[in-house]
Amino acid sequence: MTETRPVREGEEIDLRALNAFLAEDGGRVGPFNSVEQFRGGFSNLTYLLTGERGEAVLRCPPRGARTGTAHDVIREWRILTVLHAHGVAVPRPLSACEDLAVIRTPFYLMERMEGVILREPLATAPAPDAMRRLDEALLETLVSIHRIGPADAAIAALGRTDGYVDRQVSGWTRRWQASRTDEVPSIDHAAAWLAAHKPAQSSAVLVHNDFKFDNLVFDPTATHVRAVLDWEMATLGDPLLDAGTTLGYWVEPDDPPALRALGLGVTALEGNFTRRELWTGYLERSGRGPVDPLFYYVHGVFKIAVIAQQIYARFRTGHATDDRFARLGEVVHLLGGVALRAIERGTIDP
Repeated sequence: MTETRPVREGEEIDLRALNAFLAEDGGRVGPFNSVEQFRGGFSNLTYLLTGERGEAVLRCPPRGARTGTAHDVIREWRILTVLHAHGVAVPRPLSACEDLAVIRTPFYLMERMEGVILREPLATAPAPDAMRRLDEALLETLVSIHRIGPADAAIAALGRTDGYVDRQVSGWTRRWQASRTDEVPSIDHAAAWLAAHKPAQSSAVLVHNDFKFDNLVFDPTATHVRAVLDWEMATLGDPLLDAGTTLGYWVEPDDPPALRALGLGVTALEGNFTRRELWTGYLERSGRGPVDPLFYYVHGVFKIAVIAQQIYARFRTGHATDDRFARLGEVVHLLGGVALRAIERGTIDP
């Protein structure tokens, strides 16, 4: 289940200013009299707002975040608006604001989706057969997202239809170089290997770019996905790279203990697909022939490592105060080792 906590020092929301804006914005939502912060997530800040008229969720970038797609919450707001109109399982967008005079940062509000988010630590692990059904629901949801193509002008406006693989490899490599705080040779090796082994782009569809269990809200019986969260990196791109990111988060019981200890998700629990089964299941459900997953897996692990490094760099410079970020430097080294091991062995298997 998703949990909230008191707001961390330095990340407070000015409710008086927020309520004044919402009143001027038509009064469709609010006012709110209390705010808490969601515990999960490492990128944008997410808050639960409560008032007499109900609840809402506020998203805004963290203090000290650099500009860019990952922290462009107004872009995420626009994406949610398009997807909600298309009937995609996303929270209903409620209001947005780019005026820094309100709460000192851009933000948007969306409806709160009640349900189950599978995030470690779990109070009770799902039974193996239930875990298998959750995997099936995850796969079906990812495939359904990838059925949305650029035929719609609003979707086409999210990105270019060509050159996506090149831009992803070069872009994440630049982000690594810009945010590095320590030497990590395995990450440098993975970046060079990816640049030398880029496949042709398979197609151009809507991609989420961070699709994993703890970005999914399941219904209370955990049989279907009620909503997909965290669309800040969504764009038009290659669906195989999107599935590769999911592979990067997918930890197996036979993986090294240090990797399992990262708490990336619940995928090491009994009943889950292996990475190989997940990839094969995705290809079958999306009507694709066999494709070697190695490049896509290594890219997924590399991208996750760079995301962790960007957050760790903010922590090192004092722009992020969450104690969870202190060990992300170790995580970057570990993920670099995972990528290097996959490259040397030529497989995504443990």
